[in-house]
Amino acid sequence: MAGLVPAIHVGQATCVGRLAVHHDDRPDGTLYVGVTSDLARRVWQHREGDVDGFTKRYGLKRLVFVERHDDIRAAIQRETSIKRWSRAWKVNLILAQNPDWDDLYERLPEIV
Repeated sequence: MAGLVPAIHVGQATCVGRLAVHHDDRPDGTLYVGVTSDLARRVWQHREGDVDGFTKRYGLKRLVFVERHDDIRAAIQRETSIKRWSRAWKVNLILAQNPDWDDLYERLPEIV
């Protein structure tokens, strides 16, 4: 796929990409979009502040949106597209799945 970083390793067909949006506690707060193959581990790292970077700097601990993709390349492409969207489009995407902006971390086993 065009635009992908060549250093990204694409695994077997069983590789699953999950697109996640993290949010802080303010209604107009910061949004973070990312892709991972192990969502539970990654969200836990963000919640605990174990990973330096954007989510730690802005205190993003709540998972408010998840999409599952069977191909990591599709997940990366979707992440890239969403990052280009306006905030209003991202908010509408979240509202369609999670109108109350609930933290989905505790529901991960049933979501993914």
